[in-house]
Amino acid sequence: MKKLLVLLLSVGLLGACATSPTGRSQLMLISPDAAIVESKTAYLSTVSELDSENKLLDDPRVSDRVANITGRLVTEAITLYPNSRDWEWSVAIIDDPETVNAWCMAGGRMAVYTGLFDKLDLTDDEFAQIMGHEISHALANHTAERMSRAMATTLGVVAIGVAADNHGAALIGAAAAAKVALELPNSRTAESEADAIGIELATRAGYKPEAAVTLWQKMGAQSNGGPPQFLSTHPAPGNRQAALASMVPQMKALNPDRQLAAVHPVEIVR
Repeated sequence: MKKLLVLLLSVGLLGACATSPTGRSQLMLISPDAAIVESKTAYLSTVSELDSENKLLDDPRVSDRVANITGRLVTEAITLYPNSRDWEWSVAIIDDPETVNAWCMAGGRMAVYTGLFDKLDLTDDEFAQIMGHEISHALANHTAERMSRAMATTLGVVAIGVAADNHGAALIGAAAAAKVALELPNSRTAESEADAIGIELATRAGYKPEAAVTLWQKMGAQSNGGPPQFLSTHPAPGNRQAALASMVPQMKALNPDRQLAAVHPVEIVR
């Protein structure tokens, strides 16, 4: 029984692979379509809670800025990834001046925290780099990948516990091993992948690729050094700046005149 469980787990993991837009092999135990469905449920719940706490910003100046910039990025996203055309593209602007963050779920549902503007004094080009990066996570199916890793971790814990006949010790050991061996390396890779896709989206949409570098200079100053790269799910700011800077000449050639893209409709959640 123990051998059978481990064998079934191994076969399931080997047969659940996909390829990212950069050609990277991805573990996919849950389909991108299923991730979109689950993300919508989570997003609506989160937005409802934020609304009840009066945390959704309704400032026309900020809303217009966010909608215009993300709308141009979405136009390019749809051009490069036509399967995203029917996504429900939307942004919730969260009134939280202390939080420097933004995200995009599977299916194009986004959030922006006002701390990004309050603490980083972002230019439009820098904000475009942030949202291009976050949109890229959705385009590259990173939500489905994260969910699949979580499922794989759970299955692995069960299998190891059964094989060892020591459920308590196996649970602790497997959880710690999964954190380092499974989640962290893949997450760093996904972040770098989103950087590469995001800087292209922003450039094609008409924004300066150099802004990706200045953005991470600001991020590095905010992080006060941050955690060591080896134990971080994000590349270290200094390494990130260097990687992005190396991409700038190639990106400039994609849109040398910096022609702004059309603005695709993006709903601002109020």
